[in-house]
Amino acid sequence: MGMCEILAAFRLAVVALLVAGGNPVDAEELPPPRVAGVPIPDGQIERAIGQLDTLAPAILERSGIPGLAVAVVRDGETVYAKGFGLRRIGERQPVDADTVFQIASLSKSIGATVVAHQVGAGVVKWDTPLVTYLPWFELNDPWITKHVTIGDMYAHRSGLPDHAGDDLEDLGYDRRQILQRLRFAPLRAFRDQYAYTNFGLTAAAEAVAVASARDWATLSEEVLYRPLGMSATSSRYADYAARDNRAVLHVRTAGGFEPKYQRRPDAQSPAGGVSSNVRDLARWMAMVLDGGTYQGHEIVAGDALLPAITPEIVSSRAYAADARASFYGYGFGVSVQPSGRVALSHSGAFSLGAGTNYVLIPSAHVGIVILTNASPGGAAEALGMQFSDLVQFGKVTRDWFAAYAALLAPISAPFGARVGKPAPADPAPALDLAVYAGTYANDYYGDAVIIRQRDGLMLKIGPAQAEFAFTHLDGNVFTFAPRGENASEGSISTATFTTDPSGKVTALTIELFDQAGIGTFKRTGSN
Repeated sequence: MGMCEILAAFRLAVVALLVAGGNPVDAEELPPPRVAGVPIPDGQIERAIGQLDTLAPAILERSGIPGLAVAVVRDGETVYAKGFGLRRIGERQPVDADTVFQIASLSKSIGATVVAHQVGAGVVKWDTPLVTYLPWFELNDPWITKHVTIGDMYAHRSGLPDHAGDDLEDLGYDRRQILQRLRFAPLRAFRDQYAYTNFGLTAAAEAVAVASARDWATLSEEVLYRPLGMSATSSRYADYAARDNRAVLHVRTAGGFEPKYQRRPDAQSPAGGVSSNVRDLARWMAMVLDGGTYQGHEIVAGDALLPAITPEIVSSRAYAADARASFYGYGFGVSVQPSGRVALSHSGAFSLGAGTNYVLIPSAHVGIVILTNASPGGAAEALGMQFSDLVQFGKVTRDWFAAYAALLAPISAPFGARVGKPAPADPAPALDLAVYAGTYANDYYGDAVIIRQRDGLMLKIGPAQAEFAFTHLDGNVFTFAPRGENASEGSISTATFTTDPSGKVTALTIELFDQAGIGTFKRTGSN
């Protein structure tokens, strides 16, 4: 049974239930399912588009970000595509509509349409268990391992903790290594809670790639990028790095935004590794808005795409009786606007220097995408919602930048309970530093090696052998300054050694790695 038939059957079932005194209600008397509370007058969308030349520079100036690019699609056509600002601070190359950005988590929605294509082609189903094609994949529960599906992972309802695996990527583990170590992550209720997991979704995409006898990046090219003419789009970091017209990442520092880091997200490519420009993404938005079709050609089967762009789980529960909840489909955010119109959207964020957003309003056949080359601070989301307001209401309803800046501030905030706190005035002494040296094992993170150096202790961890110098804080507690996508500049993590009654050092708990309660390393030997 196709999706249209299923929806028709559901509608008839509703009619059958709406019986008063034995008199059935005629289906034509039911309220139409797509009525919006606020109509859009003629010319209002055109006026909204016309204001982008003012709104985009204003948000650029207010936020201080180096550059951004914007595109709008309407009725299947790209009606606006422009760039503003610079690709890199300190240089003079401007951002234009062809500038390629790392789009971060917009990759999830892009990848969901790749999966939908394969669902429509009969290669997989949304409810295909991962172990069908990844027999080596495990979670921390045999029953869940057997039953977790592609759709479960794309809806972030597998039970994995929020952002599981991201910390392993920072330590240099590759995709296969990270997916294999997810079996050590604690699980919450299966299919009952939303928890955003880049590597859970990546595991689902990997299963689809195996079923398709392709690697993920090649599959994406073959079934989506080439058919849509997305010639500047790739799921490989190397392709982004090779572009002449590309925007580099910037992070906010005391002196303003600076291009300090590179983000190589190949390990989580299906979840965050796509690079593209607004021209290409406009084609993709037009395809989604037209139910899988672009310029008269079917790219993705509509009945395979529909489950991805409709609610599968509550992603944000209503905080009051008169508040609206938010939902998530398969790689798409789904919400109901104050106008009564459904919106599809997603944000992307690299704390190392990217902030992106799109908003689609299917009932108005319009969508906007905004790409920026700066750590997330609300600029992309604010511009998206300003445009959305203008389309639906003819005016901007609130200060969206102030709202999103406050909401997104934690993403770029330094990590650690010690941030902003002074050192103890009278700290207890540490033990002889030599007794801390040794190897400490953890199933999820691997070995942590503590090395006694002339000037103190050094932690080495992960395949990349990342090194962190320890500073003594108090007794058996030390601190270090972590760095990476999951620890913004200024972060401070504690590292606490545990001793037994005899005074022997037996374990090490690292605050940065203990957010899911699995950051304790057991000592296995001395150096």
